[in-house]
Amino acid sequence: MNIGLIDVDSHNWPNLALMKLSAWHKARGDNVEWWDGFERYSRVYMSRVFDDIYSSDCLEPVNADEVVRGGTGYGMGNCLPDEIEHVMPDYSLYGIQDTAYGFLTRGCPRGCPFCIVSQKEGCQSRKVADLNQFWSGQKFIKLLDPNLFACPEHEELLIQLAESNAWVDFTQGLDIRLMTEHDIELLMMIRTKNIHFAWDDPKQDLSGYFQKFKAISDMDARKLSVYVLTNYNSTHEEDLYRVYTLRDLGYSPYVMIYNKPKAPIETRRLQRWVNNRKLFRTVPDFCEYGKVTVTW
Repeated sequence: MNIGLIDVDSHNWPNLALMKLSAWHKARGDNVEWWDGFERYSRVYMSRVFDDIYSSDCLEPVNADEVVRGGTGYGMGNCLPDEIEHVMPDYSLYGIQDTAYGFLTRGCPRGCPFCIVSQKEGCQSRKVADLNQFWSGQKFIKLLDPNLFACPEHEELLIQLAESNAWVDFTQGLDIRLMTEHDIELLMMIRTKNIHFAWDDPKQDLSGYFQKFKAISDMDARKLSVYVLTNYNSTHEEDLYRVYTLRDLGYSPYVMIYNKPKAPIETRRLQRWVNNRKLFRTVPDFCEYGKVTVTW
């Protein structure tokens, strides 16, 4: 078969599903390449992660006997067959040489209304792979799990990550509400350049959890980032409270904007101020930042 692949999003982030499809077809002797409008294909896979807010769909290829669309950008039911889901990804598709991408767990019990994970993967975090299913000695690991610490086997998986001796990037915000002292100790055994948490709901005061983690880990603020969701059921005052509290506790807040194209200008200015760490340290008060931006 002659297989063509289309990464519909093209957001400078490798598409894991396409890498697995590529590996599976190549193992069967099929030719696999990025779709070319001048070639003829037995099958073309179009993969799309994001919806219309963040990604634009493309026209269906006409030079293929069959077109298969997949990914959450096309709906919740588009999952890879089990025999493809568990193959080692074809990292050469994106020219990736020293980084592994994958999920150890799927699902999340939180059911946050702004997040599709519970709808797509279920309301229970469960183990779906061991590390060696997508890691084969690479120096870096990009872990995509939505809520690793909610999985009953998370200790086993944390030990696998620690024993890899690779640099691990937990790309999603870790759920600090679930961490025991032993969990924090295990996490400290893993090589990380930065640990991400999340404080999405302003109605939940998580300051006590952050205080506990800081006291046990004693990590520098430059290595502790916290995603702060804005423009979703929060006021500007609630956004500022989380930003100031996190900074005072020794964390680096990072503002995320829900539906950014429709966000208020004040929220966008807040994001520019907080996420520019040099500016955030230089101008410690958002009101003062407003005066500075007027004169610039």
